[in-house]
Amino acid sequence: MKKITAIFIFILLFSSAAYSDDVWLVMGDTTAKGAAGQIFAQLIVDKINAAKSGLQIDYYPNGELGGDSELLTKAKNGEIAITICQTAPVVAFVPEMAVFDLPMAFARYHGDVIDRVLNSDSDFRKKISQAYENAGLHLLGFMQNATYRLVTSNKDLLTINDFMGLKIRTMQNENHMAFWYALGAEPTPIAWKEVKNSLAANVIEAQENAADTCVGAGLYEVQKYLACTDHILYCNQICINAEIYNNLSNEHKQVLDSAVSSAVQEMRKRLSDIDFNNKNVLESSGMYIVEYDRYFFEDVLSIQAVKDLYSKIDTETSGLASALVKSLDEVEQALKAEQAD
Repeated sequence: MKKITAIFIFILLFSSAAYSDDVWLVMGDTTAKGAAGQIFAQLIVDKINAAKSGLQIDYYPNGELGGDSELLTKAKNGEIAITICQTAPVVAFVPEMAVFDLPMAFARYHGDVIDRVLNSDSDFRKKISQAYENAGLHLLGFMQNATYRLVTSNKDLLTINDFMGLKIRTMQNENHMAFWYALGAEPTPIAWKEVKNSLAANVIEAQENAADTCVGAGLYEVQKYLACTDHILYCNQICINAEIYNNLSNEHKQVLDSAVSSAVQEMRKRLSDIDFNNKNVLESSGMYIVEYDRYFFEDVLSIQAVKDLYSKIDTETSGLASALVKSLDEVEQALKAEQAD
């Protein structure tokens, strides 16, 4: 039945080609209108339309076609073509994406370094792209610019010891939770819609998210501090059903690839501005910003339980975690050499 449904939708997507040059692809995400992910998606749609190649995108934002897991399932089965989401939900479909759960792996790198590793022909990009193909998906790109998930709290988190016993809301992700346990905190998965009330009622003391999410939820009304822990890269991936991608003409592949690549680069400045502006909103709304030096990050990464988590993820991803760390270091050195010339 699933096969019949997928074939039927595949025919619907491409049936217009029998009568015209137009090819329609359905794209969905869960991002709220006006958020970075939705701006990114709309930018891709606009660029594809501007190319006037006959490739068309039927775009559904804000969870209109389902949640992240449902959209990824639909993309894998060919019921839709394209989806955009953060990296965590993809792990259930592409296990190697657990490398993005490596705590603070990206924290000391500039956006240019990360972009070359994720969106160029680095060893890591080649390996993660193959992992997508193995799952029936084709990776189109990553949107990021060295902005991160942060921690809001009613406790001033100045040192590692201040995280001890902290009841912090996390996603239902075993690697994320393992990291907080390593710091001595008490990770507590709670549905997002319940977080603000739980913070107000002191059921939990803290939560972690990107700055724009914190502003959108009005967390400055119930939290005093914003700790710039930079523990997880705030990154969106975009992927397409592999069979649908392979059946596109070379021209339409080029139009799609070019639109994504161009949108990724244009969104980098926007992401920096979004992060900066939202941190300012939180601060002007009464929150105190806590910044850390490199020694804080080095101390966190030296904790044995954190080292064990790195080893666990590396084993589970067949060495892809090591490939990521190696690629980041190599690209950073190459960029430094270019700038020195």
